[in-house]
Amino acid sequence: MPFLSSFAQRKKIDYFLRPICKNAKILEIGCADQWVGRYLKENGWTDYTGIDLVPPADYVGSIKDWKSFGLKAESFDVIVAFEIMEHVDCFQECYDLLKNNGKLLITTPVPSMDPILEILEYLGLNQKRTSPHQFLVDLKQVQNFPKKQIRTVAYLSQWAIFEKQNNP
Repeated sequence: MPFLSSFAQRKKIDYFLRPICKNAKILEIGCADQWVGRYLKENGWTDYTGIDLVPPADYVGSIKDWKSFGLKAESFDVIVAFEIMEHVDCFQECYDLLKNNGKLLITTPVPSMDPILEILEYLGLNQKRTSPHQFLVDLKQVQNFPKKQIRTVAYLSQWAIFEKQNNP
């Protein structure tokens, strides 16, 4: 694994994963090599589900097709979407799947810095993208989630925790 990707994984564990309640129902979108699921299972979390376009994932296919997998609306406490939102616009699907007060954990490139990430990929310092970044967005502009914590990491990445809040 490239150096920067490995470093980022360790930081994501500290910032995003460790604070999750052990009995939370967790969905990961774009689980790829399943490092998040492995970490969670090895450290005491018991209700994890992963979706990806290719095996091995609990559900193989697009998050856009969540109903066909038999997933239920408002059934997850936490959705993990690390380096996926730039590939697929799925904010509405995440909102639909989260329970009230559920959290969406996101990492995605800062749109204006994506060319720098391409250079880092070329140099072998960062993980190569699996598909084009067609849906790069400034996370401050996302409408569905009014309660957001967003930070910029190393000028290159946006890390966010969005919380679903149903209208009273």
